[in-house]
Amino acid sequence: MKPQNTCDYLIVSCMDFRIQGFIRSWAEQHLFGEPYDYVGLAGGSRELGVIMSQIDIAVSLHRVKKVFLVHHEDCGAYGPQGTLEKHIADLQRAKRHILGRYPYLLVDTLFLKLDGKIEPVC
Repeated sequence: MKPQNTCDYLIVSCMDFRIQGFIRSWAEQHLFGEPYDYVGLAGGSRELGVIMSQIDIAVSLHRVKKVFLVHHEDCGAYGPQGTLEKHIADLQRAKRHILGRYPYLLVDTLFLKLDGKIEPVC
């Protein structure tokens, strides 16, 4: 039996209100009701220093095993530079950085379209 103060998952996404319902629905379908930590920050994993401090906490306090990095279409934090290619490059960079510190974590990178479709990238 898993201790009550642990969860296996951490979701890192943008704080954009337009995507929150989609992320909750995705988590219900893919995490099967399991608890998860959630970090919402403008631009998702774009600000690596902030995100890494949150991952550090989730790993040390809740013993997460898997991190989901979610970027989305039409992200205001990216502005006109927010091409799919830029998002993918930033997701890859964040994934490498996380695995450099925590090589035992599983890290999935996802891209959310504003119609609610969430697909793996990288």
